Amino acid sequence: MSDDDHKKVMEALYWWGLPTLFRCPYEENPTECDIALVGVPHSSGNGTTEKDQHLGPRAVRDVSPIGRRVHGKYQLDPWAESKIFDLGDVPLPEANDNEASIQRITDYYTRLAQRGIPVVSIGGDHSVTGGIIQGLGCEGSKLTKGKKIALLHFDAHTDTFHNLDHWLGAKKSAAHWGSYLVQQGQVDGNLSSQIGIRGNLRTLDWTNTSDDLGYQLITKEQFDEIGIEETIRRFCNRIGDDPVYVTFDLDCLDPSIAPAVSNLEAGSNGFTIDQANSLLRGIRGLNIIGGDVVCLMPTKDNPNKITSMVAMSIMFELICLISDRQRNLR
Repeated sequence: MSDDDHKKVMEALYWWGLPTLFRCPYEENPTECDIALVGVPHSSGNGTTEKDQHLGPRAVRDVSPIGRRVHGKYQLDPWAESKIFDLGDVPLPEANDNEASIQRITDYYTRLAQRGIPVVSIGGDHSVTGGIIQGLGCEGSKLTKGKKIALLHFDAHTDTFHNLDHWLGAKKSAAHWGSYLVQQGQVDGNLSSQIGIRGNLRTLDWTNTSDDLGYQLITKEQFDEIGIEETIRRFCNRIGDDPVYVTFDLDCLDPSIAPAVSNLEAGSNGFTIDQANSLLRGIRGLNIIGGDVVCLMPTKDNPNKITSMVAMSIMFELICLISDRQRNLR
């Protein structure tokens, strides 16, 4: 075994060395970056007692070196194909003020959008997606080029609760981002899909808010009926060539696979990891401008850190989707 092979073995030991996302170089300045990795340690947008989602980025950095792999299905080494940097965390000095923090997140991602850098993020509660997309869909974005974003939203919940004027005090909350991004014009609901919604609802018309905004809802129950290929066909037909952003709430997965998440839906089965990966791979080749993984609760995780590792694996899939497209465009 060569010294280089020994080094690769050592770099895959998550307990060794300095933790960055997937052992990528840490660089605050993204000038030479093909893909940016960013942590968003925010938990004031959920408004519940489960506020430890801000610990998610640190937890994934801790385990992610073991996920620095090549993608067998794509025959892709993303780390060699693309310049991928860990830019660190979004600075959130008003962390307990949700609205101020969402603006900080927006300002941060505007900088990346104006430079045309696709970004994969780890949260953080789901309110962070609102700030991220406000930034990526800004005026002058080199990622969207003036187009609205097609959202591919994996979740047990719709997060379109504009029937409420706040969620336990937070206005641009984890329960509202799916609404206001459409209402403000960054996201086109008619291009977008919400996948994996499950569980009993608070009222019989609780999903009407998503219908009103134009979203296509494919519940987990519907997915079980129509299967993976038909689900992919339905959401890809909507996206077309438009810029697509993927947001992945870990609670869409079955609690046996991802137990350490906020707002568990334990009364019905969620996706298996193989189902989730197959659905993500369905958008291979599309114009993916970024994605995020949210709602990790490290303080609830098993001792083996399985949920953090699952979050890492979803990030890896998102990174490879973007790197694969970059390879094919060169």
